[in-house]
Amino acid sequence: MRYARFVLLWLLVPLAAFGSQVVSFPSGKLTLHGYLYVPDGKGRFPAVLYNHGSAAGMLSNEAFEALGPVFASRGWVFFAPYRRGQGLSASAGPYIGDEIAAANKSGGMPAAVETMIRLLQTDHLNDQSAGLAWLRKQPFVQRDRIAVAGNSFGGIEAVFGAEREGYCAAIDSAGGAESWKLAQPRLQAVMTLAVRNARTPIFFFQAENDYDLSPTHVLSEAMKNAGKEFEMKIYPPYGKSVAEGHTFAYFGSSVWAPDVFRFLEKHCSEPGHGLDR
Repeated sequence: MRYARFVLLWLLVPLAAFGSQVVSFPSGKLTLHGYLYVPDGKGRFPAVLYNHGSAAGMLSNEAFEALGPVFASRGWVFFAPYRRGQGLSASAGPYIGDEIAAANKSGGMPAAVETMIRLLQTDHLNDQSAGLAWLRKQPFVQRDRIAVAGNSFGGIEAVFGAEREGYCAAIDSAGGAESWKLAQPRLQAVMTLAVRNARTPIFFFQAENDYDLSPTHVLSEAMKNAGKEFEMKIYPPYGKSVAEGHTFAYFGSSVWAPDVFRFLEKHCSEPGHGLDR
C-alpha cells in the first residue's frame, strides 16, 4: 500500500472510494480517529486540519468525501479528525449535543450556552490540538504550512484554534451561524476576543441563505479594528433552503475553491509563517 511506510504507532485503515485513510491519534488518555487524504507524489505537502460541525450523523463521511479530494487534488494534505463523542470517535466520550441538551434541561438556555462554550474551548479544542500535534509529526507534511478550517461548530473551533495555535491561515465557514442569536452575548464575546487575539489571518465566508450572516460580518469587523489580516465573502445562495445554505462549505467547493486556495497560498507560502515560528 502507498502509505504503509507511515504506519508505525498509528492505526491506518484504507478506504477505497477516494484514497482516504482512517487514522488514530491520542488526545490525552483518549484515542480518537479521523480521515486523512494525501496528494499523489512524494515529498512533503502543506496541510489543512478540518474541524467538523456538531451534526450527530457524522458517520457517513459524506462531507469529508466531498472536501478531501478537493484539497488533495490541489496538493494539500486534508486531515479531518473526529473530536470526542462524534463520528469515528463516538465511543471516546459524550456527544456534545447531548451535553448541551442536558444542561438546557437542568438550567435553561444560559446553562446550555455556557456548556457549549466551555466544551468548545476545552475538551474539543484540546482534541483539535491533539490532531494538530499528530499531523505535525507526519513525514509527508510541511509543518510550517498547516492551516485550519471548519464549518458551523467546526468554524468556531477553527477560530479558537487560530487564537491558540500557530497555523499559517484559518478558514471559518459559518462558525456559529445556527447558535449566534441564541447564544448571545456570550458566544459573540468569546469569538470576538478570539479573532482579536488570532495568531493567523482568517478568511470568513458563508452562503447568503445561511442561518445568520452576523458571525462573518461581526468577526471580520473585529479583526479589522484589531489591525489583523482577514478576508470575508458572502456568496450567492446555495441550494433551496437555509439548511442547504449551511452546507455550502462542504458541497459548494466549485464556487469557493478559487478564493480559499488563493488565501491559503498567500498566507501559507511565506517563510516564517506557521507552527515553526
